[in-house]
Amino acid sequence: MKRVDDFRLRFGRQELVPIVIGGMGVDISTAELALEVARLGGIGHISDAMVQTVSDRRFDTKFVSEKLKKYKTNAANSDKSNVHFNLAVLEEATRYHGGRTMEAKRGDGMIFINCMEKLTMNAPRETLRMRLSAALDAGIDGITLSAGLHLGSFALIEDHPRFRDAKLGIIVSSPRALAMFLRKNARLQRLPDYIVVEGPLAGGHLGFGIEDWAKYDLATLVSDVLAYLKAEHLDIPVIAAGGIFTGSDAAAFLEQGAAAVQVATRFTVTAECGLPDKIKQEYFKASEDDIEVNTISPTGYPMRMLKGSPGIGSGIRPNCEAYGYLLDANSRCAYIDAYNREVELHPGAKKVKVMDKTCLCTHMRNFDIWTCGQTAWRLKDTTRRVSDGSYQVLSAEHVFHDYQFSVDQKIALPPAAAEKPEA
Repeated sequence: MKRVDDFRLRFGRQELVPIVIGGMGVDISTAELALEVARLGGIGHISDAMVQTVSDRRFDTKFVSEKLKKYKTNAANSDKSNVHFNLAVLEEATRYHGGRTMEAKRGDGMIFINCMEKLTMNAPRETLRMRLSAALDAGIDGITLSAGLHLGSFALIEDHPRFRDAKLGIIVSSPRALAMFLRKNARLQRLPDYIVVEGPLAGGHLGFGIEDWAKYDLATLVSDVLAYLKAEHLDIPVIAAGGIFTGSDAAAFLEQGAAAVQVATRFTVTAECGLPDKIKQEYFKASEDDIEVNTISPTGYPMRMLKGSPGIGSGIRPNCEAYGYLLDANSRCAYIDAYNREVELHPGAKKVKVMDKTCLCTHMRNFDIWTCGQTAWRLKDTTRRVSDGSYQVLSAEHVFHDYQFSVDQKIALPPAAAEKPEA
């Protein structure tokens, strides 16, 4: 039986271990995680989701508080049309995050940045152009376009000097979505360098309808995309993503014809992941029944998460003055509408519950929406339980090597950690 290490992902003359760590937003996929994966010869993602918050945490900037200070008089107003991001500040934050990460890179791997189209930020085209250009300026190895069709994203950066140098990829969930993207960008004579085919078992936002996701499976989607590319005489690496839990799972996709696999769930419980340790324990403890796909995201996409996420049902006041990442081109957000509806229905209430939508910006920033893949309930089987009942947090290197070298559906447990003596 073959293992992942028997294969290589090739970009021209460069060869990489065919393991990609997905881009989990708001610094869950930390620079430390991406750097470790690059050191090991794979591809690590950082994310530009709420990059000003990430910069404040990492580099002691004050971008969020300065934005809030500028717009705080508007906080009680449901009209957010005057709340805008300073593009120069957005550029600076992106360059901080991307540039500092690239400066620290070691090893033969690569570092990509995940860029969500749905972060519309009250000026979708302008902010997306700035985010993409600033990431390229920062020297990032590649950009993965996610959470949207991105039909016009390539055109936004076609004049950038690194447009044909950096690796540019797109996440799709069907051959139809890929065909639309390729047709739209045909005039640029610039194909994507890779295609991530994300199946229905992935974590976070899904590219399927709330009633449809269970009708699909990743192996069929990958096969369909490979067949489409062959019919179009296109040689573009396909990366399979979503629900790939073991090295044997990964090797099966590589034998099928995928050039690499993208994984994330098992890395949420590593030391390098940005989730607080107490939340990592929630992931370890989760049962299969604790995982749900719901429609509370204001983006319009279904999302998979743990049912115990504190952000579900939390009726906090929208804080677009500080964040505002999901304000659309008309200065609207589905959560604002839902919140105002509940306030109107419960006059005089000190706090309301909003069950159908969530203030994704605030809750993701505070790690209160616990997105996860469908296989998260199996995480407890990848580690050891210690005497206090908690689970041993893993290292990214351990998980990476388990994917790379394991066979026969085996999962390598970590060496037992030395426990602290009782006081």
